[in-house]
Amino acid sequence: MKNVQVIDGALNCTFSIFHATDEEFALLFPEPGQDIQYAEDLNPQLAEALGAHPMWGRPIRKRDVSGIHGTFFFGLERYKSIFRGKREDAVDPLAVNAAQRRLFGI
Repeated sequence: MKNVQVIDGALNCTFSIFHATDEEFALLFPEPGQDIQYAEDLNPQLAEALGAHPMWGRPIRKRDVSGIHGTFFFGLERYKSIFRGKREDAVDPLAVNAAQRRLFGI
């Protein structure tokens, strides 16, 4: 199981985390090394299939999480300019501090 954090543009966003099977994770993050996805980038058939997917019935408390493997943005396409390539380590260098730049090798 992998953990996916959902971040949406709502004022009451809870930044929830859900367990995803490897298969579900591969549907959400299909590119090699991808760990960022935007709901708006999913094709309509996949978006519809994921809307009622069992993954959303498997939330996990943040205190019980052992790592976040992917971030799913909903209604936040403005972050595309920050997370280039849909990977956390491909972040815009100006968006992170020096320690994170060293971590990501950027």
